[in-house]
Amino acid sequence: MWKLKIGRRNSNLIDPMKISVIIPVRNEAASIRVLVDNLLNQTLKPAEILITDGGSTDATPQIISEYVERGAPVRLIRGGPALPGRGRNLAAAEAVNEWLAFIDAGTRPEPSWLEALAKRAQLDRDAVVVYGAYEPVTDTLFRRCAVMAYVSPPVQIEGRLIRTRSVVSLLMKRKVWQTVGGFAEDLRSAEDLLFMNKIDDANFRVANAPEALVHWQVHSKLWPTFKRFVTYARNNMRAGLWRQWQAAIFKRYGFLLVSALPVFWFGFKWLLVTLLLWLSMLNARAAVAIWRNRVCYPGSIFENGVRMLVLIPLIAMLDAATIFGTFQWVVNDRLITARVAAE
Repeated sequence: MWKLKIGRRNSNLIDPMKISVIIPVRNEAASIRVLVDNLLNQTLKPAEILITDGGSTDATPQIISEYVERGAPVRLIRGGPALPGRGRNLAAAEAVNEWLAFIDAGTRPEPSWLEALAKRAQLDRDAVVVYGAYEPVTDTLFRRCAVMAYVSPPVQIEGRLIRTRSVVSLLMKRKVWQTVGGFAEDLRSAEDLLFMNKIDDANFRVANAPEALVHWQVHSKLWPTFKRFVTYARNNMRAGLWRQWQAAIFKRYGFLLVSALPVFWFGFKWLLVTLLLWLSMLNARAAVAIWRNRVCYPGSIFENGVRMLVLIPLIAMLDAATIFGTFQWVVNDRLITARVAAE
């Protein structure tokens, strides 16, 4: 029987597993070929690749259909207008295998990604959930600073610094997805956090596969990043995860607002005090971001000084996007919805 191995480690051999890989997409014509090609060239071949198109208006469905027509183990599911959670649920419902692997568009898995996940699942027979690792692509100064500003730094697992616990690198048994009720289907973001929280609450056996690495593309420009965080903030409120993110930001700006109140007694010059407090706060947060990432992104004094110049306005922009998205939720999701219900 054919045996499966990872890299040069020939001592730990396991039997191949049949795995269904699940991908939700929408308007990913620029990135879908890279992902599918890398999946088809895995050292452990996926038994099937199920791609749910959530209503693309570009050439994404046509590109996926090309693989289907060539006889690749790719299935295109047309989900109509579908957010990522529904896309994953539709694909998981049609998957024919016991093991489901999740990955997202805009990523590039290492050639041994699926094999590493499978090996960990077979070495730990009680594990029904295996988290791989992901690493943001930081090929520009902006991208590196963006990751330092809003992505959790890596943690040490099995002697390696890795970023883990993400649906962009995840393997699980079908029963896990069924037991927790799948992904929330009405959220543009945060549905993955809710899903992983439900896994934690269900006390499933979880393992980590540090070698199962996926490279993740982050936005390289300011405006797309701003728009994305507005969406994140609004959906984070919908998901009920206010305390995990927005609460800390609103506390900071609430403090700044209170610090500005003496303007009524001392005049507008007092706002300079509030401005200095705000700039000091941004400087401190930028310095903390550099410190937390000092191992994965080391830099000289000069390099870190340049990063500070990028991080300070970037953090301010992310705060603005978060506040704007939160108020969008208040106006569009709460007030307008309540008004329509009253009518």
